[in-house]
Amino acid sequence: MLIKLDKIIKDFNLNIRGVLHIGAHYGEEYQDYKKQGIENMMFFEPIVASCDELHRRIATDDNIRIFNIALGNMTGEKEMYVETANNGQSCSLLEPGTHLYQYPGVIFDKKEIVKVQKLDNIFIRHDLYNMINIDVQGYELEVFKGAVETLPFIDIIYTEVNFEEVYKGCCLVGDLDNFLKEFGFQRVLTDSTPKTWGDALYLKP
Repeated sequence: MLIKLDKIIKDFNLNIRGVLHIGAHYGEEYQDYKKQGIENMMFFEPIVASCDELHRRIATDDNIRIFNIALGNMTGEKEMYVETANNGQSCSLLEPGTHLYQYPGVIFDKKEIVKVQKLDNIFIRHDLYNMINIDVQGYELEVFKGAVETLPFIDIIYTEVNFEEVYKGCCLVGDLDNFLKEFGFQRVLTDSTPKTWGDALYLKP
């Protein structure tokens, strides 16, 4: 997260009951959630090796669930572009675009077939989760399209955003602004890098 969790909680007086973390990788934010007293967590990570490491790092209990799936606007399987140079943090269901010359050391050297599911098809107690933290390398809009029944129960969205096609055909920040506006969200904070992507916070007024 480019923007620290404790900062956005303090600055916007957020009350986070639980987090749906989509594109979890190794669960790097897990300790931050714990420090903020967040007990309810659901992690979604499609790459098998990353999900195995996620299991090793996080002690699951009744309040913490891990799913070895990708989320999107379909049910089935898709081919994912996989890299290992960046420990799998840049893997995407979309073909790399400007990422290839912005980060020439990150080579997408294999592909992996992953299961894809809609968030709306996952059983979620809506009273326990009111935040989405999502980092899916340009596939964010497809995830939200598969979550139209879930978004009315969400108050906080922290997401990676793109300002150009870092991945081919990826959604841009304006696409997210327009789609999430339909569910009452406004982008209230953006932190961008020099390389055409960044993180953004969306809240309901």
